[in-house]
Amino acid sequence: MDLDDQIRRYFGTSSPEALSPPMLEIGMERLAVDFGLETDRGRRFAMWAVMHILGNAPELDVAFKNPADRDAARNFMDMVARSEG
Repeated sequence: MDLDDQIRRYFGTSSPEALSPPMLEIGMERLAVDFGLETDRGRRFAMWAVMHILGNAPELDVAFKNPADRDAARNFMDMVARSEG
């Protein structure tokens, strides 16, 4: 699942800078609903990553039943934190 595809699918634009607050809110809601329904581990992780970047991700123990997925999410969180300085 490509990040650009997710942005277009959930937020209706390929340019995140163009998102208005209502568009962002609606997109995050749609993403959260699809995340709750998704059964594919890889797709769930990709959705969670976008939600994390947007500050709307569920807690790891809620989001991932598999310990390996929680570890991968922690690694992702660390990577994002390092890139932010």
